[in-house]
Amino acid sequence: MFSGLVKGIGRILHDTDMGGDLRLTISLEQTAIEQLEPGASIAVNGVCLTATECHADRFDVDVSTETLRLTTLSAFHAGARVNLEPSLRLGDPMHGHWVLGHVDGVGRVVDVKPAARSSIVVIELPAALIPYVAQKGSIAVDGVSLTVNAVDKHRFEVNIVPHTSEMTVISDYQQGTAVNIEVDIIARYVDQLLSTSQDVPRPQLTP
Repeated sequence: MFSGLVKGIGRILHDTDMGGDLRLTISLEQTAIEQLEPGASIAVNGVCLTATECHADRFDVDVSTETLRLTTLSAFHAGARVNLEPSLRLGDPMHGHWVLGHVDGVGRVVDVKPAARSSIVVIELPAALIPYVAQKGSIAVDGVSLTVNAVDKHRFEVNIVPHTSEMTVISDYQQGTAVNIEVDIIARYVDQLLSTSQDVPRPQLTP
């Protein structure tokens, strides 16, 4: 479980083909993340992965074929910058929103425009995800917890303040950039409840 508050930007040092899977070695040097332990969960551009080999300044993760198929990680190679967030620990402050690290789909940046000291990023989504995106609701873009400013057909826009731009790879966004999208978990469960409510028997209370 994550909060969507990125702890820094890592850089992919090596990308190794493991016979269909991909092994990434990622630097921790530009982050505030302490050395990870093997088996720890970490979000890499919003994708929950498991750290395997860990060192003070870097760690390895294995990316499965299914994850490569459903996320942007298949396009990442040595030198690429990625958002990093370790999983929440009991007692950690919750300043973003509940983020699982389970990517729902890939969006595409269609516009980046200035707005005073901030910027507005417009992202196009697969049509199937739009029902889960609400104005003033939460959404995770490459693992960053953001508030939706507006929704229009297959697009939504978010406002990026200077701190968020500085601390994340959103500063690299340009027209055409592919991004990992995770919709709000609440929207996901509400949809599931509504779609199955007619078929599921209600529990009987004991008198």
